[in-house]
Amino acid sequence: MIRTVATKPFDDQKPGTSGLRKKVPVFQQPHYVENFVQSIFDALDGFEGKTLVLGGDGRFYNREVIQKVLAIAAANGFGKVMVGQGGILSTPAASNVIRKYKAFGGIILSASHNPGGPKEDFGIKYNAENGGPAPEKITDAIFAKSKAIKEYRIVDIGAVDLDKVGTVEVAGMTVEVIDPVKDYAELMESLFDFDALRALFKSGFRMAFDSMHAVTGPYGKEILENRLGAPVGTCRNFKPLPDFGGHHPDPNLVHAKKLYDDVMSPSGPDFGAASDGDGDRNMIVGKGMFVTPSDSLAIIAANAKLAPGYAKGISGVARSMPTSAAADRVAEKLGVGCYETPTGWKFFGNLLDAGKVTLCGEESFGTGSNHVREKDGLWAVLFWLNIIAARGESVKEIVTKHWATYGRNYYSRHDYEEVESEKANALMKDLGAKLDSLPGTMVRGLTVEKADDFSYHDPVDGSVSEHQGIRVMFAGGSRVVFRLSGTGTSGATLRVYMERYEADPSKHGIDTQEALADLIAAADDIAGIHSHTGRAAPSVIT
Repeated sequence: MIRTVATKPFDDQKPGTSGLRKKVPVFQQPHYVENFVQSIFDALDGFEGKTLVLGGDGRFYNREVIQKVLAIAAANGFGKVMVGQGGILSTPAASNVIRKYKAFGGIILSASHNPGGPKEDFGIKYNAENGGPAPEKITDAIFAKSKAIKEYRIVDIGAVDLDKVGTVEVAGMTVEVIDPVKDYAELMESLFDFDALRALFKSGFRMAFDSMHAVTGPYGKEILENRLGAPVGTCRNFKPLPDFGGHHPDPNLVHAKKLYDDVMSPSGPDFGAASDGDGDRNMIVGKGMFVTPSDSLAIIAANAKLAPGYAKGISGVARSMPTSAAADRVAEKLGVGCYETPTGWKFFGNLLDAGKVTLCGEESFGTGSNHVREKDGLWAVLFWLNIIAARGESVKEIVTKHWATYGRNYYSRHDYEEVESEKANALMKDLGAKLDSLPGTMVRGLTVEKADDFSYHDPVDGSVSEHQGIRVMFAGGSRVVFRLSGTGTSGATLRVYMERYEADPSKHGIDTQEALADLIAAADDIAGIHSHTGRAAPSVIT
């Protein structure tokens, strides 16, 4: 029987770039999850009798919230919920299930690359019928409903068995527990040359794939070891754990340093890759070469035809504004469109749906294509394996040849994590007030050519997104970008991006931080990072 429960609004349920993210104790407050899920449904129309996809990355509190969502979905009239076995469903896999089975939409439970555990992070995100993150008009509507909610509807259905694949009926709604890997693995097999990859591993090629005790563990095991024949042990930390083994599931040079060190050692594997909490990010490392996410997008674009699923070429490339312009040079040479969007995968959805682009990428270790409507970590790894197999070259050879052809974009991101929100906002406000006076000034020997607060005009629906990051462009093509991240749960993360283009191959071997030293110093001079935050150095450099 449907119960209507009286409730009061919480004032902190505004979704960020990837849904609502808070610490677990916040979500554990009475009515907190129920309010937000009901607000999602209240913001939507036409789902009665339709299918909802549901799953998460296995972090702490995942199973409990899945049971709540099932009970609320039944009370609100959904006809069916497809849920990943054990509550597991990677973000790209969820997008694929939504698209393949023409579901109304989906709810993904994850805080992506953020830590998990009883006192750590949790998140709830709604994905629309195209499989992509809800656009701003929907997230704005959800927030509006959350501020006015007075009641939610729920059914007492007991605990649904999430561990047994199959179908059960609860309160007039079908719950189908599905194999979380099967559909995704079949999709990957349709895109990449699995025979060539099997031959690559049979030749003695060695790789390490670190799932960081997060959601891609079962996917990597099935695809790399079971289907492609990679040796047992290729997949590391492949069992999803509620606290990710006590580690930070963010595949970068800080949190995946052991993998990096292993690949760089003389006896280490030829190739290394890692994925994050919910499976949508990736890190690529070859012997003697770390591949930046910006370069990875450009190299995949330049070599896309080597993969069967992209043999006819690509229609265009999109990148987030802070991502380096390396992909722009490839798009120009290929004669295809290139689009610069705000940070947030949802901004790629319209471009993908309209057929304007095939590949998308963000500097924050996210790459993807039109096969789903999310970034996809394991897809990127398989694309790199396909390129390596087709070219018969190492990662280092592929990257250095790419630079020789297109030039190198020296690029780095400095993160100042958990800065007091007031201090971070004051920095951005003061910086914004300087924009009109910066052009023509000289900082650390660099002449400011242009400075602005990035606004995006969507070429598909005409929508405008303002205040998406402050850009300071210098004569010669170098730039610094400042923005506050919307993916954390504590304080604010100030992200500072530095980029310099170098066409001369003889200058492609400089250490990145050395090549960007004047830009790093200029960024502090312009924004007053140290004076505003008290931080003498960033928390993470990538």
